[in-house]
Amino acid sequence: MADIIVIGGGHAGVEAALACARLKKDTILYTMHIDMIASMPCNPSIGGPAKGIVVREIDALGGEMGKAADATALQFKMLNTTKGPGVQCLRVQSDKLAYARYMQKQVLNQEHLEVREMIVERIVVENGVIKGVVLADGSMEPCQALIMTSGTFMSAKVMVGHTVKESGPDDEPTTPHLSQSLRDAGISTFRLKTGTPARVYTDSIDFSKTEVQPGTDAFVSFSYETKNILPFAKQQVCYLTYTNAKTHQIIRDNLEKSAMYSGLVEGVGPRYCPSIEDKLVRFADKERHQLFLEPESLELDTTYVQGFSTSMPHDVQEAMLHSLAGLEHCRIKKYAYAIEYDAIDPLQMKPSLESKVVENLFTAGQINGTSGYEEAAGQGLLAGINACLKLDGKEPLILSRDEAYLGVLIDDLVTKGTKEPYRLLTSRAEYRLLLRHDNADARLSAYGHAIGLISEERYARFCQKQEAIKQLLELLENARFTPKSEINAYLAEQGYEALSEGISAKVLLKRPHLDIRKILSYMQVEADEEVMQQVAIELKYEGYIQKARRDARHLKQMEAVKIPAGIDYGAIEHLSLEARQKLAQIQPVTMGQASRISGVNPADIAVLSVYLENQKRKKRKSE
Repeated sequence: MADIIVIGGGHAGVEAALACARLKKDTILYTMHIDMIASMPCNPSIGGPAKGIVVREIDALGGEMGKAADATALQFKMLNTTKGPGVQCLRVQSDKLAYARYMQKQVLNQEHLEVREMIVERIVVENGVIKGVVLADGSMEPCQALIMTSGTFMSAKVMVGHTVKESGPDDEPTTPHLSQSLRDAGISTFRLKTGTPARVYTDSIDFSKTEVQPGTDAFVSFSYETKNILPFAKQQVCYLTYTNAKTHQIIRDNLEKSAMYSGLVEGVGPRYCPSIEDKLVRFADKERHQLFLEPESLELDTTYVQGFSTSMPHDVQEAMLHSLAGLEHCRIKKYAYAIEYDAIDPLQMKPSLESKVVENLFTAGQINGTSGYEEAAGQGLLAGINACLKLDGKEPLILSRDEAYLGVLIDDLVTKGTKEPYRLLTSRAEYRLLLRHDNADARLSAYGHAIGLISEERYARFCQKQEAIKQLLELLENARFTPKSEINAYLAEQGYEALSEGISAKVLLKRPHLDIRKILSYMQVEADEEVMQQVAIELKYEGYIQKARRDARHLKQMEAVKIPAGIDYGAIEHLSLEARQKLAQIQPVTMGQASRISGVNPADIAVLSVYLENQKRKKRKSE
C-alpha cells in the first residue's frame, strides 16, 4: 500500500509528490502522460504581482518551483521597481519545454516516488475515510492519504465558437467519472471556465511595429539557492502591442459567435484574466488593451499573445489577430479556446487543505477554484506537507495572513469561498508590507527546516544571513556622521542641506533617495547585497512595518482563540440569522477566521466570544 497517492502531474501535483517523497513517504504520482508533467498549457511564465512572492515562499519552504524557474528562464524582470517594496516582485519568461523537462527529471529521479501513466477513474471512500483509487484498468490502488491535483481535467469541455468538445487542455483526455465520485462521497462541485490565447509563428510577426520589453539588468532570482542566472545579454526580450478600434469592431460584430456569449459556457470565467471579448464588454470605455508577445521556448518557433484569450471561431480569430500592429500577416500555429471544468467548493476544505467531508483526502490547485501555476504549486506543497503531518499524527502547517501570501490564499478559499477562478493579488493581503519578495526566507525558512524540507546546511546559511542583518542594523545605529563629514557632498547631490549636527547612519538612511551602498561606503563597510537590501527596507519603512506588525499581533490574538468543533450555532442566542448560517456552513476553527467570514459582523463576533467564554467557565466548574 502506498502512503500517499497524488492524482495529476501539473504544478500542484509535482510539488505535492516531491514534498511527500522527500519527507520519506512512499508516494505514487498518477499522470496521463509523463512527458506532460509540469507542462505550461497557458502562459509561458512564472511569477508576477503577488505570484512572484508566492514562488519565493515555495522556495523558502523547500519546494522546487523557484529553482526550476531560475534554471530555465529566458528573461528575468523585477516589476514595480518604482513603487514600494510591498508590491515589488519577480517575473520570469520561461522556456516551457525546458521547465517541464527540469521538473520531469526531478520527479523521475526522486527516491520514494513512483510515477505511473494511468487515468484515475474514481476515489474509494469507506465510512468517510479515503481508502484508495480505482484506475482506468479497473484495478484498485489503496493508500493512506490521497492528494487530488486534477487541474482543469475533471469533466472538461473545450469550446471554440459554437463547437464543444469533451477534452482536457492540449487535446488531452478528460476524466468524466472522477468528479462524480467526489459528489457520491458528499463533496460539492461547480463549473468554472478559463481560456488561452492563440500561438502564432514568430517569424510572421513584424516586431518593428511593437514596443520592446527588456528584462532587468541585475542578478535577481526566485530561489535563495540560485547562484547563477542567464546573463542579461543572452536573455530574450518580449514585445508590447495593443488592440485598436478595428480589433474592437471585429469583436463586437461577432460577439454572439463567442462561446462565452452564445450560451454554451455554464461556468464562471476569471475576473482578473478575462477573455478579450469579456474585456470589451466590461470595459467598453477603453480605447485599447495591452497585449504582450512572449516567446514560448528556444526550441519552438511560436509566440504567445498574452492578453488575447478568446473563444471566437477560427476565422474571427484570424481577423482579430491581423488587426493588431505587427501581426497583420501573422500565421497561427494554435488557435485560442475556452475550457470549462469541475471544481470543488473550497468551503468544504480545512485550512490544512484536507476535506471536511472525507478524511485524509487533500486537494490542491485549480480543483480548489484557483487559477495560476504559482497558486497551484503553493497549494500542492502545503497539501503534501500536511498529508505527511497527518499520517505522522502531527498538527498541520497553517500559515497566517501576516506570514505568507500562501496564508492569504488558503484563508480566502476556506473562509470566503469563490464563485470564479481565484487569482492572488497584492490587494488581497492586508499585511503586504510584511510579505515582501526580499524577506520570504525570514518568514518561512524555520518552517521548512522544522518539517524536513530545508537541509541543515541551507538553514545554517540562512541563520548566518539573519545574523549579518542584525549586525548591520547595530552598526548603522552606532555609526555617526558629524557636520564635518565628507558625506555632506553626497547629501548635496541628493538635494539635502549639509548636516548641522551629528546624526546616526540609521536615522540618515531613513531619508528618501539615500542609497545604503553610498552611506556604507562613507563608513568604509561592505555588506552582502541581499543583507543591504533587507536592512534598507526595514529602516526606510520602519514606521509602516511596525504598524503592520502591531495589527498582525492583534490578528494573532484572535487566531489563538480556538473554536471547538461541532458547535450548534443555531442555538446561540443573539447571533444574526446570516451569521448562524455562515458559521454553520464554514465551521471556522479560530475566532480570527470567524471574523473574516462575509456576513459575520463585529456584533456577532462579540456574541460568539461571550458564548465561548461561558462554555469554558461551565467546563471548569464541571471539572
